Amino acid sequence: MKRETGLKIGELTAKIPVVQGGMGVGISLSSLAGNVALNGGVGVISSAQIGFRNPAWDKNPVETNLQVLKEEIGKAKEIAKGCGVVAVNIMVATRFYERYVKAAVEAGVDLIISGAGLPVELPQFVKDSKTKIAPIVSSLKSFDVIAKYWKKKYDRLPDMVVIEGPLAGGHLGFKKEELEDIEALCYEEEVKKIIGRVRDTQEDTEIPVVVAGGIYEAKDARPYIEMGADGVQVATRFVTTYECDADIKYKEAYIAAGKEDIGIVKSPVGMPGRAIYNKFLEKVAKGEIVKGKCHQCIAKCNPAEIPYCITDALVNSAKGNTEEGLLFCGANAYKATKLEHVADIMKEFEEELS
Repeated sequence: MKRETGLKIGELTAKIPVVQGGMGVGISLSSLAGNVALNGGVGVISSAQIGFRNPAWDKNPVETNLQVLKEEIGKAKEIAKGCGVVAVNIMVATRFYERYVKAAVEAGVDLIISGAGLPVELPQFVKDSKTKIAPIVSSLKSFDVIAKYWKKKYDRLPDMVVIEGPLAGGHLGFKKEELEDIEALCYEEEVKKIIGRVRDTQEDTEIPVVVAGGIYEAKDARPYIEMGADGVQVATRFVTTYECDADIKYKEAYIAAGKEDIGIVKSPVGMPGRAIYNKFLEKVAKGEIVKGKCHQCIAKCNPAEIPYCITDALVNSAKGNTEEGLLFCGANAYKATKLEHVADIMKEFEEELS
């Protein structure tokens, strides 16, 4: 399977067609994203509660997040040394979404990837900038809605499309019943349909399609490339790297997890997610979690109605308190057996996809 070029996103080029998935809270920051870009891929910073380690965050989370987002983009670009692509993942569900997008643009980010909702207004927020934009979709219907709306209102199409399947980690764009019977989804057929529609929709410039979800080893990418995808998105594999921004105990939790320890959980923000079972989730099931103050993360969250604060849960894990926090992961997290270097993973994918 020979490929003449890497992943082209307009005038941007990643030598290796691998997008590192954005992982919050505090899992994919400048170290991971910068090193993925340095090694020829698309490194992605997650904007989700990105400033939680800053002393000012507890009193002023939004302003602190915006400041740290700009700082992390700058650090990632320094690490990348002009190689690859530095991107940021911003969830549509984020409270003050527009401000996060504009902060990333001001910081000179190359690409914004956006899901957890339909990013229908994203073109407006990056207007007159060089920043590329890529929606995350899980169905042909969601792509059609975005493409038609963007074209009609902004005369613009996506610069890249990410198709995220049911084996991905974190919040998922599927119903719980679908995730419990993935084979019945026949999701590969949906991927083919989306790729075909993107090809029919694109105009003068080709829109690259990246497929995500369940891609752990380089060989996992082969079916999607043969299907017509231009690249793949990989997240879980990068958690257990030396360069990942997560605490070592977070990485060790992945390495220790067996297949039976991973399952679908109900997130307090209303979407199903995939995570590693632990004492925290046992307490959630029993209703024993004490909620703290609101950290202004998700726009539609009602603190009075949720079973626990997802920010607190994710921050605990990112800081290494993994038994008292939420450990999002992909379906293949159990395959992690050791710490690796980003460079070695990227080399594996380059050899498979070149």
